[in-house]
Amino acid sequence: MGKLSIKKYSLLCVAGGEVAFATCLIYGATLTGRFAEFHHTLFELLPGFTWFSAGSFIIGAITVGVWSGLGGAYIAWMHNYSLER
Repeated sequence: MGKLSIKKYSLLCVAGGEVAFATCLIYGATLTGRFAEFHHTLFELLPGFTWFSAGSFIIGAITVGVWSGLGGAYIAWMHNYSLER
């Protein structure tokens, strides 16, 4: 396997993170009882997140995008560095 493009890999990780974020939000809105409480508590770990708020959705999407991009860049960098050795 050859070197990875850090930019391309980071953008793919951001896209995957955003899809996962939206999917989990939609799924969390359908839950009831203890499962809903647990799911909502996990999402409230995001800074400033409150359920059913457009501003909160945007801030959450930005947060997930930034962390996904950083994670993707780190993984690609580590992969590329390991090939140089």
